[in-house]
Amino acid sequence: MSSTTELAALQRALNDLHQCVGALRVRYGDAAAVRRIANAVERLGIDVDEFTATPQPPSPRTGEEHDMVLVSDTPYDPELWRGADDEGVGGYRRHQH
Repeated sequence: MSSTTELAALQRALNDLHQCVGALRVRYGDAAAVRRIANAVERLGIDVDEFTATPQPPSPRTGEEHDMVLVSDTPYDPELWRGADDEGVGGYRRHQH
């Protein structure tokens, strides 16, 4: 599927959502859930507009490209962990005085 086809399908789906929200408003009025759904559809429309305004999609990354991240072997200062919790285990060395 080409990006033009995908964008056209996305726009059709968004138009369908707008119609459904209109029908919900007629049936349920200004209910909070309807307002939230309408807001979500409006935000989707903004995102679609922003996406279609992008001149060229970024090229996909290949597995050959790597971002180098240097990690120091110097031990971290133990003070960084003071008061931190180990998830699921409890306090990190909490009983140490």
